[in-house]
Amino acid sequence: MSADCGVVLTGATGRLREGFELLAQKRIKKLIASGVYKDARMIEIFPYSGYYPEVSLDDIYLEKRSESTFGNARHSMSLVEGLRCRDIILITSQIHMHRAYSIFRIVYPDTVSIKKLTLPNTKSESGVYGLAVEVVKTLFYYIVGLAEYFNI
Repeated sequence: MSADCGVVLTGATGRLREGFELLAQKRIKKLIASGVYKDARMIEIFPYSGYYPEVSLDDIYLEKRSESTFGNARHSMSLVEGLRCRDIILITSQIHMHRAYSIFRIVYPDTVSIKKLTLPNTKSESGVYGLAVEVVKTLFYYIVGLAEYFNI
């Protein structure tokens, strides 16, 4: 699988590393790390970057404004447009992918193809609590979506 850009949704271990690997393997040209802590620095996000001479840190973009999945989609979209990406690989966990993909598909124009790279759930995402949190978040977006549809 390859694309112009990769958009990795931060929030669980392993996601950033997977995006970095795609960049190192030249399967993507640019990597957007969406939802990064506002004071984070590149060296903190990618501490092993020195071991990847084939990767230019100029090809990695830290999106620091997002605080939700909708924010990830909205704020990464402006970067995707600016970078002229025709297709992206969306990188997140299995439990999060359905909701994330649905939101990205609504926010992104049809001209941008979205491919999914689903990663195994982390330990915290795999438990009953992780599932309950995802159900609540999905219901929230469903209700908000209906409210917008009916102009409530």
